[in-house]
Amino acid sequence: MKLVFAGTPEVAVPALDALLASGRHEVAAVVTRPDAPAGRGRRLVASPVADRAEEAGIEVLKPARPRDPDFLERLKEIAPDCCPVVAYGALLPRAALDIPARGWVNLHFSLLPAWRGAAPVQHAIMAGDEITGAATFQIEEGLDSGPVYGTVTEVIRPTDTSGDLLTRLAFAGAGLLAATMDGIEDGALQAVPQPAEGVSLAPKVTVEDARVDWNTPALRVDRVVRGCTPAPGAWTTFRGERLKIVQAAPVPDTTGLAPGQLSAGKNNVYVGTASYAVELLWVQAQGKKPMRAADWARGVRIAAGESVGG
Repeated sequence: MKLVFAGTPEVAVPALDALLASGRHEVAAVVTRPDAPAGRGRRLVASPVADRAEEAGIEVLKPARPRDPDFLERLKEIAPDCCPVVAYGALLPRAALDIPARGWVNLHFSLLPAWRGAAPVQHAIMAGDEITGAATFQIEEGLDSGPVYGTVTEVIRPTDTSGDLLTRLAFAGAGLLAATMDGIEDGALQAVPQPAEGVSLAPKVTVEDARVDWNTPALRVDRVVRGCTPAPGAWTTFRGERLKIVQAAPVPDTTGLAPGQLSAGKNNVYVGTASYAVELLWVQAQGKKPMRAADWARGVRIAAGESVGG
């Protein structure tokens, strides 16, 4: 089939690579978000998908909005059979959905209908799910509600951050998306409607969502830290300033600390929760680089009974 691939961040690159390597389909063009400011200089930078497409010599389309007439006209000229999508980052209007003969097929990083929305991996970890996966489905105008072509499953490991899990799903999902394209071309795959039961939503995780509540149990704190790593980054406050929690771990055999209360030894920093303590492993103070929590504690000289999150 002739394909136009839509995607933006690094997590979409493995799927583009898989389609380029498949040998069965022609990736005629790539659709991605416009260049965005990045870094301290805030200079405009192309998306990872745009960079990869340019390396491969593929036409790159960067519409400000996918309903822009010039973009729609160019898409009609290319006349793709199907448009595979991974984390494109913009809603597709009906005028765009109607152009490819076999529609737009999205790779979504959950087992639909669970965790429809922008942040399925973060929400799966924060909810304590043990299994997740990826699904390919036909895009319709509802939010991730279209019929499903196929799925792959992935175990959520006890120490997985959302970054760890998303990396594994990006590669497993790339194979699934390529196989889905093959099955659509062969006529061997038929999309199956999602069940009405089991729907859950995964909206974008905000900075406020990533604030650690020390009045919750240690397992909940651990899930929030892992689910919000690397973005938007779990955090608390210390002496009125924000303290980012880069890495932490529950310590079931510790007791005696009130929620938020700090206990710093030579090589360890513990924080009380509603159950047992959590050990801070790596933190990042405001305006500083990430550092080992024990080094941070020595630098700030934590007083007896001092707390975070107050």
